Amino acid sequence: MPTLWKGPMMDEAAAIAANRANWDDRAEVHRRSRMYDVDAFVADTGRISPVVRNDLAVLTAHLPESGVRDRSLLHLQCHIGIDTLSWARLGAVDVHGLDFSPNSLSHAARIAQAAGHEITFVEGDARFASAVLDRRFDLVVTSAGTIVWLPELEDWARSIHDLLEPGGVFLIRDDHPILGSMEFEPWEINDDYLGGGGHRTYIESGSYTEDSAGQITHDTVSEWRHGLGEVAGALLRAGLRIEAVEELPTMDWPAFPDLVPCPQGWTLPPEAPRIPLNFAVVATRPA
Repeated sequence: MPTLWKGPMMDEAAAIAANRANWDDRAEVHRRSRMYDVDAFVADTGRISPVVRNDLAVLTAHLPESGVRDRSLLHLQCHIGIDTLSWARLGAVDVHGLDFSPNSLSHAARIAQAAGHEITFVEGDARFASAVLDRRFDLVVTSAGTIVWLPELEDWARSIHDLLEPGGVFLIRDDHPILGSMEFEPWEINDDYLGGGGHRTYIESGSYTEDSAGQITHDTVSEWRHGLGEVAGALLRAGLRIEAVEELPTMDWPAFPDLVPCPQGWTLPPEAPRIPLNFAVVATRPA
């Protein structure tokens, strides 16, 4: 279990720098992990990550019959690029991935090259992606553990608006924010659901991949709470149009012990209370 920070709260810049160092470490751990299974993923040219399959299940209703094929795509917070490569394999063109971790991007570039795909990887903060990418995309996507690493969403949403072509589509699918406010042994609310209370800083030397405890040197990380209303509100205020909001009973990783495997990844057993594990929002930039 992570150890909550007991000292003074870091300022925003220091917290982001600590997170970047942590994700640089995680990139090494994840590249070697069985969960990412990078070498097998590269070798199997038809393989699509489970995360992107779940993203596509939400996104398909908002795409033409050809799906993402021949549509330009930006993947925000792309980490080591397995999901970015999956979008390219599905036929997206002029694919870009953006992340704040230079070590993650180095791995992503090597993985894409080994897989024979030309993908552009760019270092930057997802809140200000439009400042480092002077162009527009048909699709912008982000998913699976992303917005908790962002201090605020207003700049993020405006950047997404500016990066989309008129008529372009944005998808976020992420862990439901209610999970961050809960303990599961016993089940109880013990932390903020709503944003605005500052960040939660903790120490954890492992990651979400198998056998990773003790492998992270830069082990102090901060997260920021963003409720579902905050996500939708920021996108609306940025000038985007909300096309769909979903709360989903599955998620991409076993975030807590009660979860059981299912075709989409993980879910609660039938006897458990039904609570959302993921959420998804699809938005468009008006033509």
